[in-house]
Amino acid sequence: MKNPVLGILAIVLGLIVLAFPLAGLVAASVLTGFVVLMIAIWLLVVGGSQMEVSKSAGIMNLILGIIVLIVGIGLIFSPALFAFLAGFLLYLAGIFLILAGIISLASRSEFKNATWAGILGIILGIIYIILGTFAFDPIYLGALIGVWLVINGIFSLLE
Repeated sequence: MKNPVLGILAIVLGLIVLAFPLAGLVAASVLTGFVVLMIAIWLLVVGGSQMEVSKSAGIMNLILGIIVLIVGIGLIFSPALFAFLAGFLLYLAGIFLILAGIISLASRSEFKNATWAGILGIILGIIYIILGTFAFDPIYLGALIGVWLVINGIFSLLE
């Protein structure tokens, strides 16, 4: 379903975030932190209720819930943690894409399109690593979020 209002809203929000990149990063960090916090609460409740059935599963859920609770609170109060996690995950995804590209190139004799898949995997992996380098800086990450919103808004209008 085409909704031009959402496309225009994404473009406007993207331009605002591009003008004030730290504000966009703080908003993304706080929203993500609240979602992670809700997951932590759920894990703690599930862990407590599982203690009657299986002590080991309950304890593991409680430990995981405490770890996720700490990360959620950290995301809410520290946008730098959000930037670090975003950069780290982009680096990790880039490394996996490069490895997948190398594996595709190594197996190209068995698969017809493996050469292009391998080349694209390596190129996208390098792009992810470059974006990960920028994402470690909160200002650049805010700008990347703004660019992403503008591009999504444009594609939503062109849909």
